[in-house]
Amino acid sequence: MDIRDMTPDDLDAVLDTRKRSFGPLPGDLADAWRATARATLEQGRFLGAFDGSRLAGAARLPRFTQWWHGRPQPMAGVAGVVVNPEDRGRGVGRRLMRAVLARAAEMGDAVSALYPATTPIYRSLGWEHAGAKNNVTLSPEALRAIRLTEPVKLRRMGPDDAAEVIAIVGSVHAANRASGPICWDEASWRRFLDDEDDFLYLADDGYVTYSWDKGDISVDNLVAGSEATARALWSLVGTSSSIATKVTAAVAPDDPVLWLLRERSKEEVERTRWMFRVVDVADAIARRGFPPMISANAVVTVEDPERPSNTGTWRLEISGGSGTASAAEGEGPRLTVNGLSALYAGIPTSTLRLGGLLSGSAEFDEALDAAFAGTPYMLDYF
Repeated sequence: MDIRDMTPDDLDAVLDTRKRSFGPLPGDLADAWRATARATLEQGRFLGAFDGSRLAGAARLPRFTQWWHGRPQPMAGVAGVVVNPEDRGRGVGRRLMRAVLARAAEMGDAVSALYPATTPIYRSLGWEHAGAKNNVTLSPEALRAIRLTEPVKLRRMGPDDAAEVIAIVGSVHAANRASGPICWDEASWRRFLDDEDDFLYLADDGYVTYSWDKGDISVDNLVAGSEATARALWSLVGTSSSIATKVTAAVAPDDPVLWLLRERSKEEVERTRWMFRVVDVADAIARRGFPPMISANAVVTVEDPERPSNTGTWRLEISGGSGTASAAEGEGPRLTVNGLSALYAGIPTSTLRLGGLLSGSAEFDEALDAAFAGTPYMLDYF
């Protein structure tokens, strides 16, 4: 079994494997898939497993920007992992994911995230449960009742607004000290903003993308940098209340819309879990944001069978909103790479200990909890 980069000539075979894994794609979605696939393979981020000349499996690792405590860094997503039915049980997926991990490191991505169709293979290679994409069901009537505090100018947006959308995303996530959300590159945003079936509105410090879904409304993205814009965008979505009976929206766990509603009691929330992995310890710590009021020093010992360069004892120094990880002597509390990845994503040390991902002395637990505290989430699925 050989692992190599995909070429445009391989896309028909990948699409067939995808159909056998997840079902067929309608024509318009197949065209969109091909556009995304071509962009990814041109970047050297599309790998295939081949048995001779026959494709057995494939995986993409598109690059995103991801925010951790308000600081952006490049992140290797993992998407479209597929294996032909006749090749399952032969270790194809494991070999493919090891190659994906190696390619992410080669590309300079210090962290990686994925939405798992199945968990065990990814956990065995170091990805760990981290955050979720939260879809909440809201009443369009309740959204329409949100009162505006001041006029907000909204306009329809299109592909030429991609760069402005990206700038807004970065500004809002930085100001909110967000952990986990991602942003697509400009070419991807241009494709999204060219969809005639979506409703796309832009403000100076926010935007919304939403669409009809079987007679109801689905909000894919709503980002706002001020109370006035949040009120304007959510009430805009609510103007569909004469037809729609519900609005399903991807939101942060503490999204302000939940405080703008007049009534709030029971909530229907669907969580799609995602997993996270530290690919390069030193770079991942250096690129992460931390609470600027926290000063902490800790020594931890990391075990990473898949990335030997991560294995060893590290001194973590956090100060002024930044951090470093440097090689250290001796041994500290022991973290599997899964444990380190979960800690990075804000999972408390008490959870890691009870889950078997952290062992040894607890002397640094409170410092680690304070430094890495966060509630990771995403608004996008990939």
